[in-house]
Amino acid sequence: MNIIDLFAGCGGLSTGFEMAGYKIPLAVEKDEWASETYMKNHSSTKVVTADITQLQELNALLPRKNTKIDGIIGGPPCQGFSLSGNRDKKDPRNSLFMEFVRFVKYFQPNFFVMENVTGILSMQTKSGQLVKDVILNEYNAAGYNVEIFILNAAEFGVPQSRIRVFFIGLRNDIPYDRDSLEPKGYLFGDEQITIEQAIMDLPLIYAGEGVESAEYPCDPQNEYQKWIREGSDAVYNHIAMKHTARLVERFSHIKCGQSVADVAREYQQRQRGAADKISGKVYSQNNMRPYPDRPSPTIPASFQSNFVHPHINRNYTAREGARLQSFPDKYIFYGKRTTMSWEKNISQYQQIGNAVPPLLAKGIAESIKKYFKNKKQ
Repeated sequence: MNIIDLFAGCGGLSTGFEMAGYKIPLAVEKDEWASETYMKNHSSTKVVTADITQLQELNALLPRKNTKIDGIIGGPPCQGFSLSGNRDKKDPRNSLFMEFVRFVKYFQPNFFVMENVTGILSMQTKSGQLVKDVILNEYNAAGYNVEIFILNAAEFGVPQSRIRVFFIGLRNDIPYDRDSLEPKGYLFGDEQITIEQAIMDLPLIYAGEGVESAEYPCDPQNEYQKWIREGSDAVYNHIAMKHTARLVERFSHIKCGQSVADVAREYQQRQRGAADKISGKVYSQNNMRPYPDRPSPTIPASFQSNFVHPHINRNYTAREGARLQSFPDKYIFYGKRTTMSWEKNISQYQQIGNAVPPLLAKGIAESIKKYFKNKKQ
């Protein structure tokens, strides 16, 4: 089946759908670095690096007479953008979500998959209408029946507890059986994959260490490591951030399940320009050391400073984050590893944290594939 990936990012959704046997003739992504990562890992896909609102001639992107599109996937940001002062920024009709709807209306695919955070289920517009109802109404008006699925990546072989919302729509002429379509979890063994199982075969490096391409230090130790190494000849993107001696010392006092908020006063952050004074700003979600024998907490776009390695006094590398997101080792990330606040492009860490975990995407893709196969029989 042929699909289009909108708001494609670095390609998490696409990777999972490709694993399930789908072809992706077109992807659209605005950010240059994320787009470069996508292009170099999906060489057979036409990647359009552009603001989707400026793409008006959809037939020129992908002529309908040449390629039948079976599905459209993507995760449009649901922060509204105001084109005039009196618009409701909380209303998805004033957001990039409507660009997703525009592509669905034009290509009329059999199905679509739209991903978002769970917070969207409780969001309301200024008038008090639930945002999810607005979204469902827009798709109904476009000729699609839609159901909402709340899925946890950890139940799909991803070493991470990450709960996300998926709107899965089928065109009105296709019968909708929710129970048959619902993505079912699968694991590499009887239990969810832990952080330790996911990353402990990577080269042992400390703060400021690492090279662009490194050899594996050992054979894979479990099924997940064996799977994630397939097709990879080396370890890429495994370079640790440079930390001051003071920061490494602070990390050494953080136990599993604790964060920087739990360290003694003498190890807390100092004020900028006044090393003898405590900053007073303590965030419990910053520099948390997770339990190695459990799946990771959610890997966000800011994971470069959210977590301390379970056993080493440093933050995660991009590759460790990619492992916890279930990106194969052969998937290489481009652009800067991190960015400053004034830089507009999306860093490697942000690309990884923003992505839908490929194994979760694969589970969704396979459930849809099976659904259509059964409908034909």
